[in-house]
This record gives sequence, C-alpha cells and structure tokens, in this order.
Amino acid sequence: MPAINETLGQYSELFMLLAAGTYTVAFIAFAWDLAKSSKTFHAVDLKAAANSTSEKVAVAAGRVGAALSGPDAGGPAGRAERPTSGPTYAGGTAAGDMRYTAERRVPARVAVALTVLGVLIHGAGVVTRALGAGRVPWGNMYEFLTTGAFVAVAVFLLTLIRRDLRFLGTFVLGLAIIMLVAASVSFWTPVGHLVPALQSYWLIIHVSIAVLSSALFTLTFAMSVLQLLQSYRQKNLAAGRKDNLAFMRVVPNALSLENLSYRINAIAFIGWTFTLMFGAIWAEKAWGRFWGWDPKEVWTFVIWVVYAGYLHARATRGWTGTRAAWLSIVGYACVIINFTLVNTVFNGLHSYSGL
Repeated sequence: MPAINETLGQYSELFMLLAAGTYTVAFIAFAWDLAKSSKTFHAVDLKAAANSTSEKVAVAAGRVGAALSGPDAGGPAGRAERPTSGPTYAGGTAAGDMRYTAERRVPARVAVALTVLGVLIHGAGVVTRALGAGRVPWGNMYEFLTTGAFVAVAVFLLTLIRRDLRFLGTFVLGLAIIMLVAASVSFWTPVGHLVPALQSYWLIIHVSIAVLSSALFTLTFAMSVLQLLQSYRQKNLAAGRKDNLAFMRVVPNALSLENLSYRINAIAFIGWTFTLMFGAIWAEKAWGRFWGWDPKEVWTFVIWVVYAGYLHARATRGWTGTRAAWLSIVGYACVIINFTLVNTVFNGLHSYSGL
C-alpha cells in the first residue's frame, strides 16, 4: 500500500508539472491577445484619424465647388464629393470594429481552451494526490497551494459562463503559475498522514470554504489592479493625452470593474466569515478553546476586518474609485501574508507547512 501511495504521489507531481506548462502557454496566449489588441487599436485609430481628415477635406472641397457652380449645381461630380463611408466611432467604422473584434478574440479563445485543458490536468493532479494520501489534499502548504491554484482557475472558468472576463486571464493564470512553482520549489512535501489536530471533518468544511473565498479574492484583486490602470487611462484620455494603454480597451471601464469587484468581494466576505466561525469551532474541538490569539487566527481576523471595512466604506462612506481599489488590494495582500508568512515564519498551532 505505501508503494501505491508513493506512485500516486509521483503521478500527481507529473500532472502538476503538465498543468503548469499548459497554464504557461495559455498565459502567453492571453498576453498575446492583449498585446495584439494594443497594436490593432493603434492602427485603427490612425486609420480613423486619416479617414476623418479626408472626409473634412472632401466636405470642404464640395462646399467650394457648390459655391463656384451655383445653387443648381449637381450631377455625378457633386455626389462624388460627398462622404460615403459608414458610421464612424472612436475605433473606426462599425463594420471594421466587428471584423476586428472577431479576429482579436481568436487568441483569447485559444487561451481559454488551453486553460480548460490545464485545469483538467490540474484536477487529475489534485485527485491523485488525494488518493495517494487517503484524505483531502490540503494538509500542508504544498497541497494548499496546488489545490488553491486549481480552485482559482476553476472559479475563473466558471465565471466565463456568465460574464466575458477573459481580460483577467493573464492575471489569474500568472498567479496560478506562481503558486504551482512555489509549491514545487519551496514547499514540496511527500505524501503522508496529517498531524492529529488536522484529522477532523472540520478540515474539509473550514479549509474548503477558505480556499473558495481566497479564489474569489484573487479575482477581485485582479479587477482592482485593472481598475487602477483603467482609471489612469481614462484620466489621460479626458485630459487629451496619448493613449499608452490601448490594450485596456478590451477591459470594461473603471466603474464597471469596481461594481463587479464589489459584488464578488461581498460574496467572498460571507465565505470568509464562515471560515472564521468554523475555524473557531474547530479550535474548540481540537484545543479546547474558541480563540487563543494564535498568529493564524489573528491574521484570519485581520483579513475579515479589512474586507468588512472595504464593504462598509464603499457602501456607506462613499469610498469609491481608486480608494476602494487600493483597500481591496490591501485585503488581498493580507490574504497572501496569511497563507505564506504566517504558515512558514510565525510559530503557532497552525504551522503545518511541512518544512
């Protein structure tokens, strides 16, 4: 039996490696989509500006010709001087935008397909790790990082069913790749049994909700970063400056990003509240007290306070725009600290990294 468990563990590591490679290719495809959009939008802008100048010249020439020929002038020559192009918008003609949109989404569609393939391979790695360990696969930092990356990517793909959030692909996959690399390089732990305190059904309840909430916080972190970039871009455009972030045209405006981030943060906050509550109940069953000021408990509460402050400030105090985005980013920074430094540096009852 130990030999079988070890073999399953080796298969799991192979699946994780293949998933990381697939995610990397998908990450490149998402980045290519953004870079291609930037160049194409710039070319569309130049063409639109040239067409606008030509139309103005044609209209001016028509007026001059009408003035010289008199009010009864007409015929083919006069009609030819009138602009004949279709309706134009900020990015060019309507037909041109439709053709461009269909072309631009090709790299994004390829990236999504690769991400689906990657998450299936990743899921196989998580399952084989669980079978090899004979338990849920989040008993140490290696397992938590690999499972957390899987859930983050899976949640991203599920959201694509309802909303076109492919612009988040570069950020989400980038974080997932970092988590997988960190798990393999710094936190690798062989398949083994859990310490007695973790041998409880509360591990499934408490940690699964924490992982799901963290995955949602990952999405809102990416949205907050994009919100800051979009806000900066919109201010530059309003001031008449050059658009140096043309790829951000594929991203919704700052207000839309903020509203969506707020709604997802509200859902994730509810999950984190249950994480805190169930953790306290588990602590009472494992150690005989609900709260003991353990570093992990303290940071879990700090995260709850930061996101509670974010939701309250935005809903009642008018903390919108960049202030709300920065507060969301601070909350995610606390999440990162909680799942890295607290597990590996601070001594406490929750130090289960396996190092």
